[in-house]
Amino acid sequence: MLETLDATALHRWCAGGLAALKRHQDEINQLNVYPVPDGDTGTNLVLTMTSAEQALRLGRDDPGLDGQPAHARVLRLLARGALLGARGNSGVILSQILRALAEALGDTPVVRGRALAAALRRASTAAYAAVAEPVEGTLLSIAAAAASAAGQADTDDLPAVTRAAATAADQALARTPEQLPALARAGVVDAGGRGLCVLLDALVEVVTGSAPERPEFVPASPHRQLTAARETGSSEYAYEVQFLLDADAPAVRRLRAELGRLGDSLVVVGDGAEAAGTSTWQVHVHVNDVGAAIEAGVRAGRPYQISVTRFEDEAPSGVGGRVGLADRARPGGGTPAAERTDVEDRSGVEAVGPQPERAAVEAARPQPERAAVVVAAGSGLATIFAAEGATVVHGNPSAGELLGAIRSTGAFRVVVLPNDPDTQAVARVAAEEARRLGIEVSVVPTRSPVQALAALAVRDPARPFADDVIAMAEAAGACRYAEVCSAGREALTVAGRCQPGDILGLVDGEVHLIGSDLVPTCTALLDRLLGGGGELVTLLLGADAPDELAEMLRTHLARQWPFVEVHDYSGGQPFYPLLVGVE
Repeated sequence: MLETLDATALHRWCAGGLAALKRHQDEINQLNVYPVPDGDTGTNLVLTMTSAEQALRLGRDDPGLDGQPAHARVLRLLARGALLGARGNSGVILSQILRALAEALGDTPVVRGRALAAALRRASTAAYAAVAEPVEGTLLSIAAAAASAAGQADTDDLPAVTRAAATAADQALARTPEQLPALARAGVVDAGGRGLCVLLDALVEVVTGSAPERPEFVPASPHRQLTAARETGSSEYAYEVQFLLDADAPAVRRLRAELGRLGDSLVVVGDGAEAAGTSTWQVHVHVNDVGAAIEAGVRAGRPYQISVTRFEDEAPSGVGGRVGLADRARPGGGTPAAERTDVEDRSGVEAVGPQPERAAVEAARPQPERAAVVVAAGSGLATIFAAEGATVVHGNPSAGELLGAIRSTGAFRVVVLPNDPDTQAVARVAAEEARRLGIEVSVVPTRSPVQALAALAVRDPARPFADDVIAMAEAAGACRYAEVCSAGREALTVAGRCQPGDILGLVDGEVHLIGSDLVPTCTALLDRLLGGGGELVTLLLGADAPDELAEMLRTHLARQWPFVEVHDYSGGQPFYPLLVGVE
């Protein structure tokens, strides 16, 4: 057994943890909450840890920095590699855990039990700070339980502390379905939390010489459905607005008063550096006037990482101004989107723009002031977004890949459209890294490609950049999105029990319909969306969509909703034969 956690032990933990994640990768993937075929938490954790391992391997012969002990340098390399390789929410949180461990143990000459417990406590705090809206019953709860048990052990006995942390994490994982109704409905424990348990067990094996025996968590048949109350605040407000704000304390006091008059559920918290002047604040409020809330933030300081969410139990308060990508003008006097007659006729589109180094060679090409980086899964989507002038990053990118795309634009100001809830956290990491390089980056938290289309359609280079980001966020937030896919496994959803192969209709990420045939499910989903209002429908056909699907849906919409304008495109996205946007 080890008495201290040194550099050699950390090397072994990295290798053993990565190997364990690979062994449990499929198991963790199957624990994703909804029974859709793109569950990838296990894959994201493996890719994140692989990047950490590569950074450690490539940097192991470099001299140490700042006279720090060898174990601190190992952790620093792991944290940096995980940060740039982070994929998905779980990958981003894991990178923050490793960063906090590196910071906590950087000046500790010898790592024994109490030092590790303090580092785990700091890691838990960093994990919560990495999430805009922390939710219990997730990886966060597992990290907190591990840190609490390690602290309660109150000993320098390293094996005792690591065992206590791992055991408490495993017990907390078993409780996650009681904390998060979505897990109870699906009959699973939290996937990201399971991944953290695997890594903690790998640490126990390194320290004690034997791995704890744990049962595998496989999706079970759910027994009862739990319900959860709506988040605090009055139901009269339809939108949740969140953003980070760089401002001083007096400006934030004025902002609090202004937002308090606009809505409720107001939370404004700082980073603890308020006495130093300008600091960073997390702002959260429920409102009906999204523009007024964000404008209040602009008056107070510099808002960024703006998130606008429509509560799914509210009907849309209005419809967006975009009528089509090809020929409709923006509301408010903005210029129209890039003109084209048929996006699908565009070919040979470069998915990643020119590298900054290439700009020196191509001196005749002026460096753009602004650019947009969009994540797209599907060749058709890549073509559509590139025709809109965006730099496209394919698939499930890491933070490093997104950072490379941001830099490749050569622009001073860049907006990032992640188009997936998991990629939002990765985009925020990439944006933070880009800001350190002097690039102003804002992330519009789009959750679907249809929201990105809405955002790009209102882009106006004549506006100040901050105002343009606000307009894009509002347009994305006003676009309801839906998806159709095939169930990958049995599960109990809010729409009832589904079986493998059933056709699922999801609205804003929640299963609303379960059918046996594709076309009837698609038409029922459209009817449900348009029942809440809407003037423009965007259809993105997936790689596996039948050739006749678009025409059949157009015919249905023309008969049932004759005043709705319809645009359909070949998106080519995997897993989802149909993506829908309603504005």
